[in-house]
Amino acid sequence: MDGTILVADDDRTIRTVLTQALTRAGCKVHATSSLTTLMRWVGEGKGDVVISDVMMPDGNGLEMLPKIAEDRPGLPVIVISAQNTIMTAIQAAEAEAYDYLPKPFDLPDLMKRTARALETRPQNRRAPDDVNQRPDELPLVGRTALMQALYRVVARVMNTDLPVLIWGESGTGKTLIAKAIHDFSDRRNLPFITASVEELQDLEGPARLLARVKGGTLLVEEIADLPAELQARLVHMMDTPGEFAPRFLATSQSDLNAAMEAGQMRKDLYYRLSGATLTVPALRERVDDIPILTEHFLTKIEASGAGQRELSSEAAEIFRNYSWPGNVRQLENAVRRLGLTSRAAEITASEVEQVLGAQPDLEPMRALGNTEKLGASVERHLRRYFDLHGNMLPPDGLYSRILREVEAPLIEISLEATGGNQAKCADLLGINRNTLRKKITDLDIEVTRRRKLM
Repeated sequence: MDGTILVADDDRTIRTVLTQALTRAGCKVHATSSLTTLMRWVGEGKGDVVISDVMMPDGNGLEMLPKIAEDRPGLPVIVISAQNTIMTAIQAAEAEAYDYLPKPFDLPDLMKRTARALETRPQNRRAPDDVNQRPDELPLVGRTALMQALYRVVARVMNTDLPVLIWGESGTGKTLIAKAIHDFSDRRNLPFITASVEELQDLEGPARLLARVKGGTLLVEEIADLPAELQARLVHMMDTPGEFAPRFLATSQSDLNAAMEAGQMRKDLYYRLSGATLTVPALRERVDDIPILTEHFLTKIEASGAGQRELSSEAAEIFRNYSWPGNVRQLENAVRRLGLTSRAAEITASEVEQVLGAQPDLEPMRALGNTEKLGASVERHLRRYFDLHGNMLPPDGLYSRILREVEAPLIEISLEATGGNQAKCADLLGINRNTLRKKITDLDIEVTRRRKLM
């Protein structure tokens, strides 16, 4: 790399590590703990790329982006932040930051992004005037890598006209994602309408829906559950939207590929809706978010006048080890009930067990201890998967679907354990290295395992 990098972060360790890494890569580095100093450097014409934290002792890094864009159009700014919410990602995107990374970030990843920023410097980038005139909070909370990846995709598709298909299990927050896409998009001042089955069934319903949405956002929930006739009407709506075409969003908790194979989902509708596809992870896939989600919901309850509450360490451990098949919605309901019924400020383990035990079909994973064999664990999860479908069978294609879901994390974890060394990973797995490479490509697995920088 060749260029001058301006680094602004109040953490001395991060400044030191970035300075050393960027200097070794061939860059000149100016590092500071002050936004005032950073802005002075920018105004003096210093720097080819800026790397800035958000929360600084003398201000907010995001609020500096419009000024940087005004003073130095085209200067790439990479935002790093420990405030790992969708709000931060969206604000960074709206202020047209070159890139955004949550803390803790991967150092080699940041170095790659910095190199790209040095090579490609967008011109005449202008920040919107209202970037800071937004709600301070969205009901989407998560610091895990899965949620941060989702936030970045939401920020990228937010102001496009692409239809968006949002997939995830029940209770993961699909509708919240859809509403966030609308509320932070260029269509935010236009209507957000959720299409009902009754409206779609009426012959004049589609026309009335288009008239109501007036170029805003039209959401269709659980698209695969609609009868074929109504799916055909949606295809027609998307093909002939009229003068003020809305943005189409759809949600689904079904496997749409299997639904298409079973004839339950029209292929032409799927292809029209899947301009961009977002996958909302299940809560069990992001257990590190459970504490901050719990704190978030307890804060909401406290604000409603229920009093301050917190989980005891034993209660928090139960929460962390519980399977949460109802996902975030179930967690919120459990926290609300505990917040309203707890006898003291500290919620006890027995109170948590009582609330979770009131749902007999949902077994806390902690009861299994640490002695459960892998085969028994897989069997338990498969039985629960079948049970969730009640008297119906799961969609066809189960064998390949389960293998795919097991194979990807197995390879990812093995790569992590071997430090990204594919030869060692192939030996560990007992497969040919060429086979491993093909699987990495086919499963779209990130092969570089990086040291975490706090």
